[in-house]
Amino acid sequence: MTNITLEVNGTTKVLEVEPRRLLADVLRHEFGFSGVHIGCAHGACGCCTVHIDGVPRLSCLTFAVQCEGKAIQTVEGLGGPNAEHALQQAFKSEHGLQCGYCTPGFIMTLAPFVGEMAAQKRMPDEDEIREAMSGNVCRCTGYHGIVAAVRKAIGDQLAEGGK
Repeated sequence: MTNITLEVNGTTKVLEVEPRRLLADVLRHEFGFSGVHIGCAHGACGCCTVHIDGVPRLSCLTFAVQCEGKAIQTVEGLGGPNAEHALQQAFKSEHGLQCGYCTPGFIMTLAPFVGEMAAQKRMPDEDEIREAMSGNVCRCTGYHGIVAAVRKAIGDQLAEGGK
């Protein structure tokens, strides 16, 4: 067993884990972050995506001990304690989800992309958006609502001055 300290959604968490324990399991089962979904457990679907030190990573392929001292963000912490992220809002308004199982992974994968495009003050074309989400799989949609949600989130941020 190994003691680890993680910052999860802004709160310091200390836990004793087996070195082989996956970050996805720790986040879900020890800390209760049910938005971390495990779809394939092989890194092929993107459902388990979280941010590790601000970078999207697959938590089903990451050992918890690898995250010692790192900042982890799940979909539950993305917009802050009292607000939704622009992409979460856009997924709702643009019908970017159906069953919702893959949604947290898409949002965590695409949130940095949305921020980057807003910072560059440009709207990507559909191919760029589809490339940005290419590591995520949805079995319910044709991805049209997801692309529309990304466009809306970027457009909303551009209208607000790139926040």
